[in-house]
Amino acid sequence: QVRLVESGGGLVQPGGSLRLSCAASGNIFSINDMGWYRQAPGKARELVAQITKGGITNYADSVKGRVTISRDNGKGTVYLQMNNLKPEDTAVYYCNAELILTWYQSSANTYWGQGTQVTVST
Repeated sequence: QVRLVESGGGLVQPGGSLRLSCAASGNIFSINDMGWYRQAPGKARELVAQITKGGITNYADSVKGRVTISRDNGKGTVYLQMNNLKPEDTAVYYCNAELILTWYQSSANTYWGQGTQVTVST
């Protein structure tokens, strides 16, 4: 069974830092793009950051300069380092990955993690 498992969320004060991790497991042939999305209460899910297999990154304007996405292709893991956190960063953060499960699969399928809560508050 293919899974994406996030970890690293929690409660942090404004200005603090958190590092989220997401590990892909199961029978996976290849991992293409990986990314992080978030969803705050009453709001739509939005992209935070994404990274290609080759390491090209893309960030939402709201997090540029405060967030760094990285990945370890050997471990099938993507990370999100978040610094100078603000109350408006409070949300459930979801990992996302484009996975190819077999050598003959022509296109990737999108998988989501279960989400991890990040709360920024005093």
